[in-house]
Amino acid sequence: MKRKIKNVFATADYNCFACSPHNKQGLQLQFYELDDYVQSEWIPLPQFEGYPGVIHGGIQATLLDEIGAWTMYIKARCSGVTSRMNLKYIKPLDSKQGKILLRGKLKEIVRNICYIDAEILNEKAEVCAEAVLTYFMFSHEKSVEMGFFPERYEDFFED
Repeated sequence: MKRKIKNVFATADYNCFACSPHNKQGLQLQFYELDDYVQSEWIPLPQFEGYPGVIHGGIQATLLDEIGAWTMYIKARCSGVTSRMNLKYIKPLDSKQGKILLRGKLKEIVRNICYIDAEILNEKAEVCAEAVLTYFMFSHEKSVEMGFFPERYEDFFED
């Protein structure tokens, strides 16, 4: 079942480069849950290029880190911070294509460490970049107290 994920952080002054709907220079990612995955679709734009016609590697790293963070929110049900990203660029991510798919999957949780596998697939469903992400997780109470997580997990979903 595919469920739309609501950006519970998106207040008027929220300016995240990756997911704020208010940041006009940002990526403005939106997310949904599908089975074991948290996913996002994004249309590459020329302003995010490195080499002509290729999305910059730093932007790809941002996309992977963001899908990983939202995977942690939804699948591990807490917030945290990135502590490590092992990234592999497999093939160029063309900036002149239609929608690409970002996909994250919870690999495991060991105490307060969350491991996420993430990937970027081009419009032909070919993997262009993949990452193993490690997050230091905060407790639910600390996440809510810091404003990094809603009090009710259900608030992430529109239905």
